[in-house]
Amino acid sequence: RQQKWKSFVSTQAKMPPCDFLPEKYTSYPYERMQKIREQNISPSLRMYYKKPLLLHQGHMQWLFDYEGRRYLDLFAGIVTVSVGHCHPKVTMAAQKQLARLWHTTNIYMHPSLQEYAEKLTSLLPDPLKVVYLTNSGSEANDLAMFMARLYTRNFDIISFRGAYHGGSPYALGLTSIGLYKHGVANGFGCSTTMLPDVFRGPWGGSHCRDSPVQTVRKCSCSEGVCHANDQYIEQFKDTLNTSVPKTVAGFIAEPIQGVNGAVQYPRSFLKEAYQLVRERGGICISDEVQTGFGRTGSHFWGFQTHDVVPDIVTLAKGIGNGFPMAAVVTTKEIANSLAQNLHFNTFGGSPLACVVGAAVLDAIEEDGLQKNSEDVGTYMLLELAKLRDKFEVVGDVRGKGLMIGVEMVIDKDSRHPLPAEEINQIWEDCKDMGVLIGRGGLHSQTFRIKPPMCITKKDVDFAVEVFHTALQRHTERAA
Repeated sequence: RQQKWKSFVSTQAKMPPCDFLPEKYTSYPYERMQKIREQNISPSLRMYYKKPLLLHQGHMQWLFDYEGRRYLDLFAGIVTVSVGHCHPKVTMAAQKQLARLWHTTNIYMHPSLQEYAEKLTSLLPDPLKVVYLTNSGSEANDLAMFMARLYTRNFDIISFRGAYHGGSPYALGLTSIGLYKHGVANGFGCSTTMLPDVFRGPWGGSHCRDSPVQTVRKCSCSEGVCHANDQYIEQFKDTLNTSVPKTVAGFIAEPIQGVNGAVQYPRSFLKEAYQLVRERGGICISDEVQTGFGRTGSHFWGFQTHDVVPDIVTLAKGIGNGFPMAAVVTTKEIANSLAQNLHFNTFGGSPLACVVGAAVLDAIEEDGLQKNSEDVGTYMLLELAKLRDKFEVVGDVRGKGLMIGVEMVIDKDSRHPLPAEEINQIWEDCKDMGVLIGRGGLHSQTFRIKPPMCITKKDVDFAVEVFHTALQRHTERAA
């Protein structure tokens, strides 16, 4: 079947076999779908690729388009399909609950809410044992900001430049990527601080980050010393001394930045930053929307890789494997600050969401997906690092587990982003050869690889060979 849909770009890579056969596509023709999109769907919802994909069905790490062509999905619906498209265990749990009870709201008890709350919080360290369920990551981060301000009685919140914490009017103040900023008032009480990016930032070296692959930058730091970290902490102190009052509400950070292209910080940065914030009366929020649920491999939560315990954790995306759900987990004391008045979420913690969330946790454990993320992710990082060493335009390979970024540059010395038209062609070539990857970074210069956590080393071999072919084609075009 795969031979029938031979790519426009030839490659020696052979797509791993898949015994799943998609159903026959029976909806509107492609051209009509395109026309409806243009006339009836908001133009702010942009699509990928020159000829956007019309996807029809999914199975684990695979997606199928309307013509039956198969793709290896390395972006997982923007880091959301955690255990696999239409995972049978999750699908079955949802189907059973659909026939039993969809919705009650939180004015009544239903079994799945209590069962899920106990199951989820058992995976978090003390004192993070109280959960408030919402529907999206933006909602969760909104609520975390609200709680931080209520609890501390302070107002200012600090985030990193390059951060993405949501697109709602409240959370947009924490998001610090120009492409997402609209020309309306937002961000009152939100301050940004320098991103401790050891590849692109002013400081960085050869063993700063918690990754199997380090930057090509060199440093002379001795064991246990990180000059780059010290410099970035000084910048953080400068923000505290100049941009915010003496007391702050909090600090929010992703353990690894997602939208900005899997950017990692020096190993001990967050630990020192948390201490500085707490000295100012603030609380620390870990945005685990992309890094949670075993994706980093070595730990279940991204914050654990930094040896910190936050005061609030926000969860979304992979929590429901594509079902719209999210959560804020915090301490009893901080949660109590929200209970002084009414705060209500109609759909948060619905019977359906809780059953799906519980099935996702079961699938992660039963399928060994955290361990798979570590093994397959490390393998992929090391294979991609070989391409970085071979091609001048591959500036940086970074990440942990199955949260990977490949930053494209004009050359490694300047680290200037590769022009968009050149990146676009590499990206299109990968798609034509059957591999879907994401984009990120301030200039969309970083390929984001964050697949369903069920992918295999054979899938990685195929994907890396496809990427290798696309890079060779780029080299030939440049010559």
